[in-house]
This record gives sequence, structure tokens and C-alpha cells, in this order.
Amino acid sequence: MKYEEYLAKSSFSKEEILALAWGSLVEDPPEEGLASLPAPPMLMFDRITEIRHNGNRGRIVAEQDVHLDAWFFQCHFRNDPVQPGCLGVDAVWQLVGLYAGLRGARGHGRALGVREVDFQGQIRPHNSLVRYEVDIRRYADLPASGSAVALGSARVLVDEELIYVITDAKVGIFRGIQYADYPNRSERSRGGRM
Repeated sequence: MKYEEYLAKSSFSKEEILALAWGSLVEDPPEEGLASLPAPPMLMFDRITEIRHNGNRGRIVAEQDVHLDAWFFQCHFRNDPVQPGCLGVDAVWQLVGLYAGLRGARGHGRALGVREVDFQGQIRPHNSLVRYEVDIRRYADLPASGSAVALGSARVLVDEELIYVITDAKVGIFRGIQYADYPNRSERSRGGRM
């Protein structure tokens, strides 16, 4: 699809999400880069069912199918399988970053923090569906640096039951940070303060 079509999307199928993660969804991405998603197994949802924009606010909703043999159930924990709560937080960061990209942010995303996480339940191997409902409280372009930032609060539900509340998940989109020549050593092959 063309970049303009991508910016106008109101939902994404599983195939589109995977193509975005692998960098093949948009045939004419901006030169500065396209905010993307991690590839499986770190990709934490299977489809995006809603994307709305309202000024500097918005909403993005995604669903994750629960699979009995998911990688994290095999190791977390051996005799007490549960999806790690941190992966639910990461799913929300993934969605906030994608939302910023859909607003036109160019570059690559990084999680910048979260104010509060409240776990009230868990995701087990015999659940069916996780839904991530993220209300974007603020999106801002930062013209001086060419960066952008988005801030969203989320509700995470499993089989229609509220299990997490995440307040103020923050993601920045930055130009010039991509480490595309991995695993080679280069100027971006080491981390540290941005």
C-alpha cells in the first residue's frame, strides 16, 4: 500500500500487521523511516480493530488471540503458566508508537515510560481473547528535533474482563536512531542515553 493509504487506515488485519513488522507493508515509506512494530514473538497483538483521531487525541484498539502453546507459557512459569504482565505493558507501548506513526511521525519508536500500572488479573493458556483499548491523551510533533511523542492510557481485558489499567504510557519517535546494519558494529551498535 502507499504511505497515504497507511496514514488513513482505521484498522489492520493480521497480515497487514505482520507486513508492517517486517517492513514490507508500505511501498513508499518516508526517507526518515516509518514507525514500525516488533516482529513475532514480541509482536503482542493479532489485529487492530479501531483507530480514531480527534485533534491531538485519539484511540487505538487491538486484539490478541491466546494460544495454548504461546512461547511465554512455556517458560513463565514452568508449573504456573501466565502471560507476563510486562508483555501487556509492551503491547500498549507498541500501540502508542504505531498510533504516532499513523499521525505522520517519522523515525523509529522507543518506549519512554509509564506513570502507573495496576494489575487486577492474569492471562492464562485457556483464555481466548485479550483486548487492548488505548486512549491517546496527547500526540505532539516536536519540529525542532524532528521527533514526536504520544501519551496514552489503556485498559487491558481478557475475555471481556478488565485485568490491567495502564496510565500514561509514553512513546517517542526519533529520527537517526535506527540500527539497520545489525549485527555489524557501527555508530548505532551500542546503546546508552539518547
